[in-house]
Formats: sequence, C-alpha cells, structure tokens
Amino acid sequence: MYGYVIANKPELKFREFDVYRAYYCGLCDTLGSEHGLISRMTLSYDFTFLVMLLTGLYEPELMVCEKRCMVHPVKKHGFRKSEITDYVADMNLLMAYYKCEDDWKDDRKLAARAEAAYFKGKTKGIAEKYPEKARIISEELTRLSQLEGAGENNIDTVSACFGRILGKITAMKKDEWEDTLYNLGFFLGKFIYILDAYDDLDEDIKNKRFNVLKGYCDKEGFEDMILEILNSVMAQCARQFEFLPIIQDAEILKNIIYSGVWTRYEQAKKRRMEVKK
Repeated sequence: MYGYVIANKPELKFREFDVYRAYYCGLCDTLGSEHGLISRMTLSYDFTFLVMLLTGLYEPELMVCEKRCMVHPVKKHGFRKSEITDYVADMNLLMAYYKCEDDWKDDRKLAARAEAAYFKGKTKGIAEKYPEKARIISEELTRLSQLEGAGENNIDTVSACFGRILGKITAMKKDEWEDTLYNLGFFLGKFIYILDAYDDLDEDIKNKRFNVLKGYCDKEGFEDMILEILNSVMAQCARQFEFLPIIQDAEILKNIIYSGVWTRYEQAKKRRMEVKK
C-alpha cells in the first residue's frame, strides 16, 4: 500500500530533485545501518515525504554528505539524514512488520510469515520505545482486516483505519503541531488507501479478492465519484499542510501534495481505461 506519495519529477528543478533523492538515500542508508540490509526492501517514497515534512517543520541538524553505496557503487551521490530520519526509519519498519503479520493471518502468505519473523526481533525495541504508536498500528490493521473480511463497503469507514495509522505516525511529537500533523497524516492515509483500492480494482475483481470499491465500479459515474472523493480527501490534507510554518524544501513538498500524488492517479486511471478497451 505504498508508493503513491511521490514527487512529479519533471516539474522539479535539478537541485530540488537532488535534494529529494538525498532524503530518500538517507532513509535507505539509515534503514540498512540501523535495522539490517533486508530492511531496505521496505523503503518507499511515502516515508521519504514524511522525513521531508517533519524535517521542514522541526528543522533538526542535518548531516549532508556524498558517498557511494551498494546500489550506486561507482559514483558518489547525496545523503541527507537526521534524528527525524531515525524516527521515520523506525516507523517504516514497524509498519512493515505489522503488515507482514496481518498478511500472514489473512492470506497465509509464506513470504509474509518469513518477513514478519525476520522483522519481529528488530521491531521489539521500536515497539517498546513507541508503545502508543505500535498499539495503534496493530489495532487499526486488525480492525481493517476485520472490516475487509466482513465485506464492508463503506469507503469512509474502511479507509479511516489506514488514516488513523498514518495520522499517528505523522504526529511525531506531543506538541503544538500534533493535531495538525495527525490530521494531515489521517487524510493522506485515506487517500493512499482509496487510490490503492482503485489501482488494484480490476485485479481484485479477477482474483475474487476484497476491494471496497467493488460495489460501486459498475455504477454510472464511478470514475467521477472516485475523482471527487480523492479530490476532497487530498484537499483536506493540503489544508492541514498550509497551517504548518515550513520554509525548508517547501517547494518540493508542495510538488508532492499538489501534483505528485496525482501522477499516480493518472497512471492508475490510464491502466483501467486500457483494460476496458
């Protein structure tokens, strides 16, 4: 359920793209150094956005450098990381662990079982460090699984589970920005869940899997309905973002919120239209 919160790269300036990639590489590097090389497989641009958002808000001391890595061994490239990166890497891994556990319980996927077993020991300390966040992630994924198992078709009810997860993760601290960050993450989480359901709809119908949009897809005006819902949810997310006094890398963050996420929607819509043809 990741990979939807990305930048519209053609609209970024060269320097902005370098900064964006440096945050991504910084998160990758932190996952590998703190949690093992396999943990890098959980990396996504969704969590890169979170690193940039929280870094822009709290302005921690950044470690900025250039070096080679396993993925790019020939040429040095930029890295940006801080205490924010450490926090997001922890949340990234915690989400991966609980999602694997959930996939094993629901679908008995052996790969998910193996990954959950690998991550279990590594996330024990994270769960102890952030017990409330670990509890919310676990409870909401369980609730989401129950709703999906029961065939719940209320889009708002189902997507809100993932919204509460991302809201809790985004609200890094209990401070004056907690409510705004929670609300931003909540609406972004709903957007991700609904867009993921839209993207997977045809495949889920073909394989007889749950999808909250199944009961709506044959109705007239379905495409307009989805666009209206996504627009409404993302408008709420953007509204919360505008409350935050972010200057650092603000243009990149705006690119993601106002443009980047919609590139994934357009890709998903194009695929659906091709399937219909």
